[in-house]
Amino acid sequence: MKISVVIPYVNGPHFLEDCLESLKDQTWNDFEVLLIQDKPNPYLTEVENVKDVEDPTMIVDNYKEFFPICVYHTTTTQGVSAARNIGIANATGEYIYFLDSDDYLFHDTLEKLVMEAERTKSDLAYGTIVDTWFKRLVFFDTYEEDTKQVDTSSEEATRNATEGDDEEDYRKKLITEQAPSQAVIDLVGKKRGLVAISALNLLIRVERLRKNELFFNEQILFYADLSFVASVLKTFTNVVSVPDAKYVKRKHNDPVHYPAITQIKVEDKFNNMLTAYETTVKMLGKQDTISELLAFKLLNYYTNYFTTKIRRSEQDYWREERFTQMRALVESIPEEVRVSLKPYKKKLVKQLVKGNLAATKRMVNIHLGSKKIRNIRSNPRAFACYLYFHVFTKLKMKENWVIFESFFGKSYSDSPKYIYEYLSQAYPKQYKCIWVINDKHTEIPYGAKKVKRFSIAYAYYFARCKYTVLNVRQPNWIRKRKGNVFLETWHGTPLKRLVFDQEEVCGASPLHKQQFYRQSRDWDYLISDNRFSTDTFKRAFLFHNEIVECGYPRNDVLYAPDKEARILALKDKLGIPKDKKTILYAPTWRDDEYYGKGEYKFALKLDLKNLKKQLGEEYVILLRTHYYIADSIDITGLEDFAFNLSKYNDISELYLISDLLITDYSSVFFDYANLRRPILFFTYDLEKYRDMLRGFYLDIEKEMPGPLLFTEEDVLDAIKNIGQIEEDYKGKYDEFYERFCHVDDGNASKRIVERVFRGKKSV
Repeated sequence: MKISVVIPYVNGPHFLEDCLESLKDQTWNDFEVLLIQDKPNPYLTEVENVKDVEDPTMIVDNYKEFFPICVYHTTTTQGVSAARNIGIANATGEYIYFLDSDDYLFHDTLEKLVMEAERTKSDLAYGTIVDTWFKRLVFFDTYEEDTKQVDTSSEEATRNATEGDDEEDYRKKLITEQAPSQAVIDLVGKKRGLVAISALNLLIRVERLRKNELFFNEQILFYADLSFVASVLKTFTNVVSVPDAKYVKRKHNDPVHYPAITQIKVEDKFNNMLTAYETTVKMLGKQDTISELLAFKLLNYYTNYFTTKIRRSEQDYWREERFTQMRALVESIPEEVRVSLKPYKKKLVKQLVKGNLAATKRMVNIHLGSKKIRNIRSNPRAFACYLYFHVFTKLKMKENWVIFESFFGKSYSDSPKYIYEYLSQAYPKQYKCIWVINDKHTEIPYGAKKVKRFSIAYAYYFARCKYTVLNVRQPNWIRKRKGNVFLETWHGTPLKRLVFDQEEVCGASPLHKQQFYRQSRDWDYLISDNRFSTDTFKRAFLFHNEIVECGYPRNDVLYAPDKEARILALKDKLGIPKDKKTILYAPTWRDDEYYGKGEYKFALKLDLKNLKKQLGEEYVILLRTHYYIADSIDITGLEDFAFNLSKYNDISELYLISDLLITDYSSVFFDYANLRRPILFFTYDLEKYRDMLRGFYLDIEKEMPGPLLFTEEDVLDAIKNIGQIEEDYKGKYDEFYERFCHVDDGNASKRIVERVFRGKKSV
């Protein structure tokens, strides 16, 4: 039995390649592929950064030897509906199967669907849709763990907003009273909201589609699956479920360049949704089981989402014409469906039917207000956030106030520290400085005000300070006020690919790109340490404001004239023996190993006891894990050899006292190279990190200023022969220094202060 696989395509060649690769691996090989080249969505043509149509010819040609593939083009109309209709018209197989170009299949999906359809003589077989953020290589490597995780993304939250806790009760009621088919329950009843009803992973007999003239509505761009699936279920009675036939729905982690259709935010979506609903119900009849399920979903959309827009939206049309549109639709919903809602929702719908907007707004205000009060009582952060928006941002901004934050308030360190100290020394008493620091015992010189992150004081000063100096992103809920100046110092020259240079986001926050893009729009200045970083930040951050290539203020201390005296004082302070050489081991985190957002796992791959046995007469080792890493390294019994300084505020001071650096893919080696001391790279998981998780900007096997080491034995051997290592890598080290360290000279803090705070173009 031949299958015609229909794939609409606009852009995203990396998605398409994964999609076609999954077809190449299918255990069922009697199929053809109809790739429909579509025009870009008309709503995206004016959107900045969105990719234009990308020609798939080269990718398609790579797969022609594995299966028949033909390319068609939309002409007079466009969109997924038009593309799929072209597929229906040109399919030559007995079955048709719709596959989005950004998704992929399990290797046996098509076989399971067609075998079950043939066995049961069914006209429609449908499988299971599994969500993921990842490409095939990553997804199948971590499938079991991935499916257990709860998705808390904003996209999923939007879907959940259309599903009330009473929908399950209503579904059970329908099953008891009307006994809808399993397919109706699976494809309509269990789907969250109108948007999630999908024509994907359905194997449909083409003859039945054509005979009953079942096509997609090309006038509806966003919700056309709704009427199509409903008409198929209405027409076909011999339908079979194949739960083991799995389809992988790939969510888009880059809604800036490659937005999924669900991520497109345009006003016409609302009218598209209402049109799709009205068209479907008119076709089915109001008393149809599917119509009742859709009506219940529409009511939940109104009570859960629409009513909040009435209260919060700045656009009057939510309270005027759209309120009237919703009223007309809801009035037509049978009374027995409306009364099945929970009491609060039922009252909201009652006021809507009456056309009483004032009463609706009062109810919503009381309801949301009570929820906010409960949230504030249980979560102090919520109260600080409330005060920030409703009180503090209404106060006058202070022109000479500056708030500093380093690594989420975890330390007094990094470039913000050195900018603050220069500002305080060069312009004493001219600025009021506030430091975000979670440990109240941390000493901060020059009399800065200390506040705890997410406290009420934190919200107050963030709202009132004209200047904000950070080395990581600001909180999502912070909104830049008119007159604010945001200085982002960043925290290192990048080796690992950043943000929009990453295809995958394997970390704890799959919406990293979306969040980063929004937050970085607020930055007025971004610090760079070299031309390489400047070019990378512009591209990877999509950054169009001013990049100040002044060097990193945190590296000023590495050029301090009293450097030797500082080293002795620091060793005394930390209890480091002065008669032994010092190794600094500073690894980074792994994107795919985490407990939660901002909390990463780390397992030490060096045996400290063996290192002490082999090196203890000559060396001690300082352990400094990344600030994201939550795990603590146990050094019990090794206190005279291993010093766990992961919580020490300033890594720049640890550079000073270290004779040798061991790292992996952390950016620390770019800074450490300013000292011209030896660097070793312990890259035991190089292949995975490079090829699956991040990827690198440099050719790590050719351009590093030190050797790549893969085992503990390699590390020990390199340390014992460090003189030879220095000689072997002198040429590469010199080239590296000239490329990445040439701007640093001990005056970066001065340059950035004079530019940002004093308005001088050059220093």
